[in-house]
Amino acid sequence: MSEHETRCGFVALIGAPNAGKSTLLNQLVGAKVSIVSRKVQTTRALVRGIALAGAAQIIFVDTPGIFSPKRRLDRAMVTTAWGGAGDADVVALLVDARKGVDEEVEAILARLGELRAPKVLVLNKIDLIARDQLLALAQTLNEKATFKETFMVSALKGDGTARLLEKLGAMMKPGPWLYPEDQVSDAPLRALAAEITREKLFERLHDELPYETTVETENWTQQKDGSARIEQVIYVARDGQKKIVIGEGGRMIKSIGQSARKEIAEAAEQNVHLFLFVKVRANWVDDPERYREMGLDFPKK
Repeated sequence: MSEHETRCGFVALIGAPNAGKSTLLNQLVGAKVSIVSRKVQTTRALVRGIALAGAAQIIFVDTPGIFSPKRRLDRAMVTTAWGGAGDADVVALLVDARKGVDEEVEAILARLGELRAPKVLVLNKIDLIARDQLLALAQTLNEKATFKETFMVSALKGDGTARLLEKLGAMMKPGPWLYPEDQVSDAPLRALAAEITREKLFERLHDELPYETTVETENWTQQKDGSARIEQVIYVARDGQKKIVIGEGGRMIKSIGQSARKEIAEAAEQNVHLFLFVKVRANWVDDPERYREMGLDFPKK
């Protein structure tokens, strides 16, 4: 095989909520493609990031955190997560080393055998745990499931991520690249912009808003001066939540808008004028159309 032969494949990142999947994805791709938040369940659909490792192109599928689903939206997200993992060439299980093998990790391990793709174990947040505990955890997890390899990383600091990327690249099958070299994500810019605003919303109000709160980019108009005018709607379930998002004298929404605008401008590589509106949309979690917009299948029950 020549060293120039291209490889390409899909890697599914799976794990419990807040294991650090989105942070790891952003680190591996080297760009912001997935929302990062302290609020669990912020990744709703399969956001793909694209990384290059030598002659290999790796397309990452960042699945929603897998957990015990209680509501309809929860069930849709879990189904999507397992579906994304089932289609991948390699499945990477990310475990928060501090939490270790908790109930959520046990539930994932119980189903891991259903997936035919080779699996690797990625222990994250290794800088926050003693080495002997880390090695014991790695041994425990390898006794519970079959992993081709174990990686130890700090997604936040980037420790160990270069080696992980290199090894995953070697596991991809020979074949042509599916995306142009400079394309880091196939998530449309409008969707990414909505996720950025949603992240800023949760950064400021994470205890006061339910995670069903959503943002949609309604208009994206290119202006003559090369800038973009973007209109987004923040949808909440109740009037009380609308007041919280707007804040006293409109201060909260202004702060969210300023922060989001700066980051959207960086992602879009152009100046942007961002206009935010807040609307109440009751019972949207029971509306099939909203699920389709987020790339989720609507569960019948």
